Amino acid sequence: MPHQNPMQGILLKCASVAVFTVMAALVKATSETAAVPPGQQVFFRSLFAIPVILGWLAMRGELSVGLRTVRPIGHFYRGIIGTAAMALNFWALALLPFPEVTAIGYASPLLVVIFAAMFLGEDVRLFRLSMVGMGLTGVVIVLSPQFQTGGGDDPYRTLGAVVAFGGAVTAALAQLFIRKLVQDERTSAIVFWFSVTSTLLGLATLPFGWVTPDATTGALLVGSGILGGVAQILLTSAYRFADASLVAPFEYVSMLLAIAIGWYVFAEAPTPVVLTGAALVILAGIMIIWRERRLGLERNRQRKAMTPQG
Repeated sequence: MPHQNPMQGILLKCASVAVFTVMAALVKATSETAAVPPGQQVFFRSLFAIPVILGWLAMRGELSVGLRTVRPIGHFYRGIIGTAAMALNFWALALLPFPEVTAIGYASPLLVVIFAAMFLGEDVRLFRLSMVGMGLTGVVIVLSPQFQTGGGDDPYRTLGAVVAFGGAVTAALAQLFIRKLVQDERTSAIVFWFSVTSTLLGLATLPFGWVTPDATTGALLVGSGILGGVAQILLTSAYRFADASLVAPFEYVSMLLAIAIGWYVFAEAPTPVVLTGAALVILAGIMIIWRERRLGLERNRQRKAMTPQG
């Protein structure tokens, strides 16, 4: 177990966010240049992440144990819901501006709080509920323009809003499966078997229409998979050097990156409505994380006070 190094953990988290954001931009580019369907995007994103993950495990000397599983059915169900989340998010990227999809995706950790109370029986107190309410209000603000007069001049924007929110919902549900799996499974096994499952599920969409990519589109698809694997490794490494509650708020760096990429690459400028809604969602998420970290520190102090000294 490595020594705690908060700054290294934060840097690794920011790096993972940056790589994930660039990966999403590559996926969006394949939608815009070649109309690559989401199932095909999922296949390439997942398949080419596998060698990266295996190489990382081999370098760490964990290949023999890192892929073992005692809950194959749990991985299968997590794979189905996680693949659905990925496909919906990729589809949304084809229908909405990059910053809007990013902002709507921030609903996922807020929904995890609700679903954990509903399905796992976790105790959710007034503070967290109020922050979830504020965050979901921000999501509604981001979504609202897409439901006014059919999404404006582009009716597909309404569909995109529904798809993006569906991606946030399924991503939150996937987190519940992960919470169950981590009780018995290594993180490496969860990441690897998800990539395998999503590769197979993506391949299963082949009869429903794939496109033959040109060299540029093919490179973008392969690149999205490689970057996805690298980003996952960076994220896993971040949590080895610092507490999750410390590095989690840096997830919101992705909003700045999404705005920059949307502006310079896709000529998409976020509207004041989107920025306002995103600010509410980000504030709610940070407040929940801050509160959980504070409670965790208090619990640790209480445990230390109760431990016999000498």
